[in-house]
Amino acid sequence: MKPSANALELSSDGDRYFDGLADKFSRSLYNAPRGELRLALLDALLPDMLASLQAGAPQRLASTSTVLDVGGGLGQQALWFAQRGFQVNLTEPSSDMLTHAEKALQSRPELAERVRCYPLALQHLSDALPGPWRLIVCHAVLEWLGNPRQGLRQLSELLAPGGELSLMVFNRDALRFSNVVKGNLQKAQEDRLEGLGLGQRLTPISPLTHAQIEAWSQEHGLKIQQVAGIRIFQDYLHQPPQGVGELERLIALEKQFCRREPHWRLGRYLLYTLVKAS
Repeated sequence: MKPSANALELSSDGDRYFDGLADKFSRSLYNAPRGELRLALLDALLPDMLASLQAGAPQRLASTSTVLDVGGGLGQQALWFAQRGFQVNLTEPSSDMLTHAEKALQSRPELAERVRCYPLALQHLSDALPGPWRLIVCHAVLEWLGNPRQGLRQLSELLAPGGELSLMVFNRDALRFSNVVKGNLQKAQEDRLEGLGLGQRLTPISPLTHAQIEAWSQEHGLKIQQVAGIRIFQDYLHQPPQGVGELERLIALEKQFCRREPHWRLGRYLLYTLVKAS
């Protein structure tokens, strides 16, 4: 199965790919305060949430110190891991996104040799890159699948016993809260929250709840070790942060509360460390 060349259509598996939308992703997500906030929080959280990132871990893992980055998009996370001494296999079904990722890698030649790119969807990884993998990263992917429950099962099958999965998903409960704040009361009441996967819209087709991740993880032999909320407050500001100082204050506030009850539960994204049973 190849990615759809038409950004207006879902794939044959009912998944949303992003051919034709890489520029929009880069502009509206990563070259904007919300994207900067997301990356800053991941930079702070991942070393604490992943045992694989503890001091000396890549060296201890030796030949298994390769990260499988599933749905690696524009390549930011792959570069982040490469900077920390890991080899990275970046997989991405959108040829447009993969081209942007490869350009980003070319701009960092000292890191590019540590990253290999594959034009693959999650459904094809068991054949092409079966592992088993000690560390898998899958950020903001499941919510774009027609069957995210099956997607988590496939990730579990790729993971080695005792291995870690860094999973980030778009939070359905936060999406409902956001719709209420915007005045979309009937839509929120009727739970019509999914995007249609059409045109330039970037509302996920399968936003997920914490309860779903809990249930599916148990079903597939995964244990939730850590959880945090990403972008708890930012989406509800009346205006974007004004200046560097205000953005820094917002980032500090997000870091302060991203793992505290009840705040993490309303993060726009939920970040998990899942460990497969030995």
